[in-house]
Amino acid sequence: MMNGTLSFNAIEEWNIKAFQAIVGDEYVLINKEDRRKYDHDYTEDYHFLPSVVIIPSDVNQISAILKICNEKCFPVTVRGAGTGLSGGALPIYGGVLLSMERFNQILDIDERNFQATVEPGLITQVFQEAVAEKGLFYPPDPASKGSCFIGGNLAENSGGPKAVKYGVTNDYVLNLEVVLADGSIIWTGANVLKNATGLNLTQLLVGSEGTLGVITKAVFRLLPLPKHDILMLAPFRSAAEACEAVSAIFHLGIIPSGLEFMERDALEFAQKYISGIELDIEADIQAHLLIELDGNNLDVMSAEAELIFELLQQYDCGEILFADSQAQKDKLWKLRRSLGEAVKANSIYKEEDTVVKRAELPELLKGVKEIGKRYGFKSVCYGHAGDGNLHVNILKGEMSDEDWNGKLKEGIKEIFELCKKLGGTISGEHGIGLVQKEYMSIMFTERELDLQKAIKNTFDPNGILNPGKIWE
Repeated sequence: MMNGTLSFNAIEEWNIKAFQAIVGDEYVLINKEDRRKYDHDYTEDYHFLPSVVIIPSDVNQISAILKICNEKCFPVTVRGAGTGLSGGALPIYGGVLLSMERFNQILDIDERNFQATVEPGLITQVFQEAVAEKGLFYPPDPASKGSCFIGGNLAENSGGPKAVKYGVTNDYVLNLEVVLADGSIIWTGANVLKNATGLNLTQLLVGSEGTLGVITKAVFRLLPLPKHDILMLAPFRSAAEACEAVSAIFHLGIIPSGLEFMERDALEFAQKYISGIELDIEADIQAHLLIELDGNNLDVMSAEAELIFELLQQYDCGEILFADSQAQKDKLWKLRRSLGEAVKANSIYKEEDTVVKRAELPELLKGVKEIGKRYGFKSVCYGHAGDGNLHVNILKGEMSDEDWNGKLKEGIKEIFELCKKLGGTISGEHGIGLVQKEYMSIMFTERELDLQKAIKNTFDPNGILNPGKIWE
């Protein structure tokens, strides 16, 4: 890094041969068509072609690769499944794209201690199902759980619907094996539930978006698997009232295992996008809450569901649906989890991952709509209402290209400033990556940003790991 500007060297043919000697010729991709498969993620329509794609299979290979990259000053971008929404896995400086797809094993499920050790290329849902077979439970469940990798969840500190009751990824991480920029291999913690020994490097690495090291193993704590769940879908004639009801549910003394907000437009997009999931939405319904309860005592859960039902009668609600079969529950969750892809398929869009204190959700929604009117954009909102985490999807619609590429940034800035005013922040679970880094000064002072950059510099003095992300 020179004078604050990133400067890297080009990868030569003899460097390619060195990489091939480490992982084998077939796992070093230099053909342009092969590399194109790795030039994008789920972030809008960005494409950045890596100079080379390397697909290692063990920690020593990664160590050897990073030693070369650090010595020669090659940029390295670590990639999981490519389902990210902030551009965190985009190789914007070219260089080495390090794909973790071969790190896909469950190494150990310790039933006695309710722990599991896994590799970062493991699909989240595969992990959840494997531990569930043993009566164990790994709660974090991002919308893309059927395709996203555990490593990406660690990089972004992912959440999902169950975060409202059970927390997010970092609440379950005990220890990490990590390769640092210079090739050093370290463990960050210990496989215990309490640890007051030194600084908590484990939690520092979780959510660092691949800028501090390459995670190669993770040890998670697990919970007993809940035996029952109840799912209800509540339609509201006012989106603001749906948001108000969220906080009221908690005042009943009930913590749902899922509490999701969905605007009407989002559900209509999803039904067009995925066939076979029909939901009859009355003309005056503006939003829905998807409410899940889980536990081991069905009588207690039924009583809680009845209390929620009675509470919702105080609002301008339509007919509340109780899912009466597992198939119906699966359909409703499939509908919710498809919202992001459905919006993306419908329009050119930008997705903001806003989060505020739960009781401020109505004010956030109101502010987003007012800002949209002033700047000429339409928004479709949904998200994890129980956490105050609202995904704001801004649709291009009839905005001119000039306004979309210029004026819109001021509107997004106003949304983020509103989040801060309401005691929130600019990303709840998607991370900062490439697309939000210009807004970091809204949340942090110059001194606070300098501290973060100093930590980055300690881990990665040459700035080779995921360069150009998080900080300007």
